[in-house]
Amino acid sequence: MHIAVSGNIGSGKTSLTEKLAKHYGWKAEFEAVDNNPYLPDFYEDMKRWAFHLQVYFLNSRFNQISKIQEQKSHFIQDRTIYEDAYIFAANLHTSGLMTSRDYENYQSLFNSMITHVKAPDLLIYLRADIPKLVDQIEKRGRDYETTMSIDYLKNLNRHYEEWIKNYQEGKLLIIDVNQLDFVSNPEDFAFVVEKIDREIFGLFS
Repeated sequence: MHIAVSGNIGSGKTSLTEKLAKHYGWKAEFEAVDNNPYLPDFYEDMKRWAFHLQVYFLNSRFNQISKIQEQKSHFIQDRTIYEDAYIFAANLHTSGLMTSRDYENYQSLFNSMITHVKAPDLLIYLRADIPKLVDQIEKRGRDYETTMSIDYLKNLNRHYEEWIKNYQEGKLLIIDVNQLDFVSNPEDFAFVVEKIDREIFGLFS
């Protein structure tokens, strides 16, 4: 069983992945953020470092997927390889922060990798509006994220909604987290788990 948690920056993906892994006793694979050598530079100068950052994330995610597919264990993954290509790289290109030459190169790499990738058994999308995202980003207090613009988050949200609307790779669960605090409120977490249980027990049957 492979569950993936998707959503914009600050939507709560990592926190939910941690809590679900503990709840179900499954293994977790997290996004390479804390030890990513390009992230601080990227937020300082997006145009210069966009391609480097996205290739780093793409390679990291592909290695995660390979590990998940090789091991016969239950995994919960923080963000998917699809988001790297269809959300973040696409947004950088349409925003003029990644050149067409670099984007075409990136797309070629992604297309080569995706033929070896199996979609998650369940994709969970955490839907969050901008105020929720900003609040969560401010709470975690990563210095390099303080330069992130509201327009950048808005554009990412638009790409996310378009991707989710057309997602056909597998089973999809959308959770609106705008009024939820599943980290601090046990009732909110139980609400999320109940929704997931309905989906995964159906997958097991």
